[in-house]
Amino acid sequence: MLDFFTRERSIAGPGFNRWMVPPAALAVHLCIGQAYAFSVFNGPLSKVIGIDSPAPEDWKLTTLGWIFSLAIVFLGLAAAFGGKWLEKVGPRLTMFVAACCFGGGFMVSALGVHLHQIWLVYLGYGVLGGIGLGLGYVSPVSTLIKWFPDRRGMATGMAIMGFGGGAMIGAPLSVFLMGHFKSATSVGVTETFIVMGVLYFISMMIGALAIRIPAPDWKPAGWVPPVVENKMITRNHVHIDQAMKTPQFYLLWLVLCLNVTAGIGVLGQASVMIQETFKGEVTVAAAAGFVGLMSVFNMGGRFFWSSISDYLGRKNTYYTFFVLGAILYACVPYAGHVGSVALFVMCYCIIVSMYGGSFSTVPVYLADLFGTKFVGGIHGRLLTAWSAAGVFGPVLVNYIREYQINHGVPKGQAYEVTMYIMAGLLVLGFICNLFIKPVEAKHHMADDSVRSNAPSGMQPVGAN
Repeated sequence: MLDFFTRERSIAGPGFNRWMVPPAALAVHLCIGQAYAFSVFNGPLSKVIGIDSPAPEDWKLTTLGWIFSLAIVFLGLAAAFGGKWLEKVGPRLTMFVAACCFGGGFMVSALGVHLHQIWLVYLGYGVLGGIGLGLGYVSPVSTLIKWFPDRRGMATGMAIMGFGGGAMIGAPLSVFLMGHFKSATSVGVTETFIVMGVLYFISMMIGALAIRIPAPDWKPAGWVPPVVENKMITRNHVHIDQAMKTPQFYLLWLVLCLNVTAGIGVLGQASVMIQETFKGEVTVAAAAGFVGLMSVFNMGGRFFWSSISDYLGRKNTYYTFFVLGAILYACVPYAGHVGSVALFVMCYCIIVSMYGGSFSTVPVYLADLFGTKFVGGIHGRLLTAWSAAGVFGPVLVNYIREYQINHGVPKGQAYEVTMYIMAGLLVLGFICNLFIKPVEAKHHMADDSVRSNAPSGMQPVGAN
C-alpha cells in the first residue's frame, strides 16, 4: 500500500493522455478553494449556544476571524516547507496527505464546535486545514507544468482557476447543509463540518489516485522546442536552496506580495465598500451580487491571464497587471464622485481578475526563471508572499478607513486614500518586475544532464 504512493509508482506509462491530469488537479483545487467561502460560517458560529441570536458565552466575530487567518498562515508555511518534500516524494503522496489534513481538519473543527472549544477549531481548520491547503495548492501545479511545456500558463490556469471557483461550490453547499441540519438545539455547523470533511476527503483522494508524473525524457508528441530561445525562459535548472540565493526570487516575492496586497484588501470589504460609496443606491442584495460577480472574475482571471501569458510572456503580463491595475485603482474614487456604479463595478472586476491571474501566472514565471525540476518547492516558498499580503492588505484597508472616519471623513469617501495607496503599491510592483532578469549561469545545477522543455511565446498546437 505504501509502495503505491511512491514517486516511482506515479510515473505515467507509454500512451498516457496528459489531459487526464488537469481534472485530477481540479479535484483538489475545487475542494481547498472552499477557504474563500469560510465566512459563511461566521454568523452561525457566533450563535452556537444562543441558536437564534448570540448568547454571552458565544464566540465573538473577532475571535472567529482568526480561523481563516490561521489557515492562510499555515497555507504559506506548509507550502514553503512542504514544497521541497513534494519534489522528493512526488505529488501523489503529497496530495494524499493534503486530503487527510484538509478533511481531518473539518472533523477536528466539528468536535471543537460540539464541545464549544475554540482552540480545537483553530487546530482543526486553522492548523490542519491550513497545512492541507498549502500541500494541496502546490502539488498539482508543478506536475501540470511538467506535463504542458508547450502551454504552461494555460495548464496552471486550469488548476488554480479551481481554487478561485471553490468558493462558488463551497458557499452554497455550506448554506444548504446548515439549513438542512439546523434544529431548535443546533445551528447545524457540527454536522455540516462532518459531511464536508468526508466529501472533500473523497474528492481530493480521487485526485491523488489519478495524478501521474511524466517520465524524465517525456515531451508532447509532435512538439519541438523552439529554435529561437527566449532569454527569459531557461533550459537549465536551479536547486530550491540555490534559488533562495538569487535576487530574482526576492524580486518575484515582492511582485506577488504587492499585487496580492492590493487585491486581497478590497476582496474582504467589497460588499461594505460599494454600499458605503453609493449609500442608498446599492442594496444589500445588490452588494451580494457584486461579490458574486467578483468571484466569477477572480476565477476566470486565473485561466485567462495565465493563458495569455503563454503569448505575452510572464514579465509583460505582470507589467499589464501593474499598469492597468494602478489606473483602475485611481479611477475608483472618480467613479464614486460621479456616482457611476457601472464604472465602479467594472474597475473592481478587472482588478480582481488580475488578482486571480497573479496566482496562476507566478508558478510559470518561476519555471521560466528557475527551470521545472524544482518549481514545486520554489513555488511553495514563494507563497509566503501570500501569507504576508493576507495581513498587509486587510490592515491597510481597515485601519486607514477607520482613521479617515475618526477624522470626520464621510464613510463613502473613506476608501479614497486607500485606493491611491493601492495604486502606489502597484507602481512599486512595476519597478520590482522591471529589475527581474534571467538567472545567472553560476546558479544553475552543474551536474544537471536533463534539460527542461522550454517553450517560447507561440507554440505548435498539435500536441496531445
